[in-house]
Amino acid sequence: MLLRSIALALASTCLVGSAALAQAEITERSVAAHEAFLASDALQGRGSATRDEAIAAAYVASEFQSYGLVPAPGMSGYLQPATIIREKLAGPAVLTVGGTRLPAPTVIAASGNPLSGTLTIARGDAAALPSAPVVLVASKQADALSLLRAATGKHIQLLILPETDGTRKLMGMFGGPRLPAYLEGRPRPDRPAVITLPDAAFDSIAAKSGAPVTLTVPTTQERATTTNAIGYLKGSDPAAGTLLFSAHLDHLGVRPDGTIMHGANDDASGTTAVLELAQALASGKQPRRSILFVCYGSEEIGEYGSTYFGEHPPVPLSQIVANVEFEMIGAQDPKLPTNTLMMTGFDRSNLGPALKQHGALVTGDPYPEQHFFQRSDNYALALKGVVAHTVSGWAVTPTYHQPTDTFANLNIPFMTSAIRSLVAPIEWLANSDFVPAWKPGGKPSPER
Repeated sequence: MLLRSIALALASTCLVGSAALAQAEITERSVAAHEAFLASDALQGRGSATRDEAIAAAYVASEFQSYGLVPAPGMSGYLQPATIIREKLAGPAVLTVGGTRLPAPTVIAASGNPLSGTLTIARGDAAALPSAPVVLVASKQADALSLLRAATGKHIQLLILPETDGTRKLMGMFGGPRLPAYLEGRPRPDRPAVITLPDAAFDSIAAKSGAPVTLTVPTTQERATTTNAIGYLKGSDPAAGTLLFSAHLDHLGVRPDGTIMHGANDDASGTTAVLELAQALASGKQPRRSILFVCYGSEEIGEYGSTYFGEHPPVPLSQIVANVEFEMIGAQDPKLPTNTLMMTGFDRSNLGPALKQHGALVTGDPYPEQHFFQRSDNYALALKGVVAHTVSGWAVTPTYHQPTDTFANLNIPFMTSAIRSLVAPIEWLANSDFVPAWKPGGKPSPER
């Protein structure tokens, strides 16, 4: 009877263990199920600070609750709303050059402020843009997105470009004119205005260097709510710190022509990774370190969900040991080994090498010229000192900000393998004494 009791006890223990492992198993079916909802027509592209984004946040919150996660310290629920002020076009833009009013330009981006200055002519090299208030780029071959990034760094107020397939593609990537949006109570961001002109109007001013230029873009303001979804897995040692795993919920919504920008890869895939890791870690033994699982709103219009989280963290930022953001893990990068993810800013800290040493299939960013480290939600926290990086699959996939970013174009087996490969390294990090640190010169500032 004693032997039989021992056998039954062992069998029961094995069954409990198997059940936990089964619950924690990350499968292609579960990955696909999350994606099928988040990237569905029903969510209309999860536009930033929209009802569709809020529905996605509610879905994530309900999943967190079902896994056994609890509200984060100081929160009564799983949702963290924030108010955003958004501006919309209220009429055609008015451009004058040398006192002559030109046909209404196409507005790609605008600051919302009336602009004035003298015209400076530049060639198509983004790196050689002058630091001047108003710059016209006299080239149809220049890359519009690179010019916009360069203009931001050069503090250009107005960038005038010829209308090309490239500028139309950039407008499509933005999902329409990119107008100011900012958290309530904060100043309007100072960003370059970018306009395009058809050939005749462009050619009429392309030789008028030094001419006075004014631009007025009429806008109206509206208040909108963006929503972060936050789940908390309490650790056994309050002094061990907290880990943060995050992604962003939102995408580009619906284009003016009715096209749904589904955002299956950007960033329903990252949201799926956070959900799968939350379930896996919540199914096991209580970790030593506490873990925050967060899916942010409004990344696409300025990383406002992560900014708000960084200003209203449920635990002090000084207690966050590390942050890993998941962004666009839905496609295998042909430059990287099979099932391997890139980590932005890999060489800035010792976090990536440590995770890699413990089995994570992560490596450095093969696209340093793209500055991906500064272009995701990790950056808002990294600027505050948190060791924070983003992991991605194929970061320059052709579906980026295109209508083709759909469920059908995801690599579900790759996603599943990539997420699985991170479970053991994350469990090690959650139970270790290892404290990630910036390498000398690696901690970012607004200038680098």
